[in-house]
Amino acid sequence: MSTLYDKIWRNHVVSSLGSSEDESTPSLIFIDRHLVHEVSSPQAFEALWSAKRVVRRPDCTLATADHNVPTTPRTGDVTTDTYVQDPTSRAQLTALEKNMRRSGIPYYGLRDDRQGFILPGTVCVCGDSHTSTFGIGTSEVEHVLATQTLRIRKSQNMRITIDGELGLGVTSKDVILHIISTIGTAGGTGFVVEYAGSVVRGLSMEARMTMCNMSIEAGARAGLVAPDETTFAYLRSTSWQHAEEFWKTLKTDVDAKFDREVFIRAEDVLPTVTWGTSPQDNVPISASVPDPSSFESPQRREAAVQSLKYMGLTAGTLMEDITIDKVFIGSCTNSRIEDLRIAASIITALGPDAKVANGVVAMVVPGSGKQEGLDVLFRRAGFDWREAGCSMCIGLNPDHLDAKERCASTSNRNFRDRQGTGGRTHLVSPAMAVAAALKGRLTDVRKLVGASACYPNSRASNNSETQSAPIRQTRQFVSVRGIAVPLHMENVDTDMLFPAQWLKTITRSGLGDCLFNRFRVDQSLAKRPTFILNREPYTKAKIMICTGHNFGCGSSREHAVWSLFGDIFFNNCFQNDECLKLAEYASTGADMEVDLDKEEIRCIESGLTVAFKTNPTNRNRLLRGTDDIEDALAEADKISEYEAMRRQKWPWLELDISRARRRVVGNPLEW
Repeated sequence: MSTLYDKIWRNHVVSSLGSSEDESTPSLIFIDRHLVHEVSSPQAFEALWSAKRVVRRPDCTLATADHNVPTTPRTGDVTTDTYVQDPTSRAQLTALEKNMRRSGIPYYGLRDDRQGFILPGTVCVCGDSHTSTFGIGTSEVEHVLATQTLRIRKSQNMRITIDGELGLGVTSKDVILHIISTIGTAGGTGFVVEYAGSVVRGLSMEARMTMCNMSIEAGARAGLVAPDETTFAYLRSTSWQHAEEFWKTLKTDVDAKFDREVFIRAEDVLPTVTWGTSPQDNVPISASVPDPSSFESPQRREAAVQSLKYMGLTAGTLMEDITIDKVFIGSCTNSRIEDLRIAASIITALGPDAKVANGVVAMVVPGSGKQEGLDVLFRRAGFDWREAGCSMCIGLNPDHLDAKERCASTSNRNFRDRQGTGGRTHLVSPAMAVAAALKGRLTDVRKLVGASACYPNSRASNNSETQSAPIRQTRQFVSVRGIAVPLHMENVDTDMLFPAQWLKTITRSGLGDCLFNRFRVDQSLAKRPTFILNREPYTKAKIMICTGHNFGCGSSREHAVWSLFGDIFFNNCFQNDECLKLAEYASTGADMEVDLDKEEIRCIESGLTVAFKTNPTNRNRLLRGTDDIEDALAEADKISEYEAMRRQKWPWLELDISRARRRVVGNPLEW
């Protein structure tokens, strides 16, 4: 008996060093669809071209610029040189355009209304952690470009079942925030999550996408919902009827076993809002800011204290008493047309006099150019309707929060500085965002409107060849010796390691000063003498020992790794008591050595030795100093055999990009 994830995994295995079902053995997996954007791709293409390699399957890849494009109105024939004022953003966008021309990958503007690139049962990746099949790093982007595969280990299976009936004003955003609060930001680590139950079956496609999108905030590798009649109805307008018989097989068998099961009562989910600096820091809108002393673990208590300090909140404050400065409706989590319909329905229910509160700046950044007249309704109520883009979710373009500005946001992360240095983010649903905008404070949307306004149409919307290449010799790694810095922090996410504002680069070098930047310097860019990396002898550290759980959570951005002291870091490879001993030794400032060949860490002065285990395949590759892509290309015959089988078995996955290719020749690309 197999789960939905088991079936999808099995359908995509090209080769395996052992059993493809063995979670400790990496398998070579075929990638059906690859999304490329301007932030995580420049370094991948740079490495690809320098190794004299080509893009194996341009037809399976699609590019768009979204992360740091401006959202101010753009009309006519807009070019990068005239529209993008920031030079670093312009460099990334220009690099994307050049790489698309050279590779033949289709480039889609954000206003493009073509559908059907992503289909049920496909494995889709992107250099963005919120790609709900797999978010990948830049090196993996390069790997997919060169081989159309990834070498990864099979995840465990988790099923989260939500049964019952959702109450007034409760949306899928509230459901996923409730789930993250229940299992924690590391609760899904190592798992692919399947969402099931009567609530999920009753959700529209867009609402399901919101839940899958935020699975990553619970640490999961991916989020899945089995295709059903809602799925088929959504796709019929794009002429995929011939694939329905196969898609109907993509469901978990009745007796399939899951590694973990979680059950949620729909009645327990209420309109939800975050109070801290992690998506798990959330409560119902009717509740109060929690007291840090109410948490069991010392690390969680300290994290709560720091979160409240950053957020400028006091324990016991009613959530509905918290005033806001800005409202952001957008992001890949909540900018789909249904999200905007739900938000607009609140305004409609309150009548023509509904207006954004005085002193509040409210903006809507749609996920596409589709408007349906909603732009007129939002503008009449005082919202700023923008062009499509990631916008304030990540704050790489001019849309961001200033220090201490408070925002009700439909995005997916409320990390420190995520929406702007010193900005304070409260995650909410689109309906709750509109309520906050109209009232000027966090507000229970149930008090404003009836049930019908919150659920308009909630059920469903109808809407190569490769070439042999020279071996690229990567830097060989055997061991590293030097000072180790002890770090006693929980949930060290990648925004903490490498703040989003430093992502606007097209190279891998010169990023060391960005590491833990918001902890190392204050808003005046003066060094904080109390932070450990600013203290001697740790300014010269080459090794970091983190004693807290869930290190490296959050984004899939690889910049965090590039900025670390060395080239390699090992996560969760030894027991916590051993980690504490290593951290205690590191606090003396004495040398430590990490030996990958012998798989041990040696404390030079004390004689303490701690053994660790790493994946044998990765270990051998690092010791040889060879390239993962080279190993995959050695199996080019197997990849070709898989592609031939794929064309015969699932012909609807083959795309004709000849028309799209003509669009990447000549003048600057359209937006």
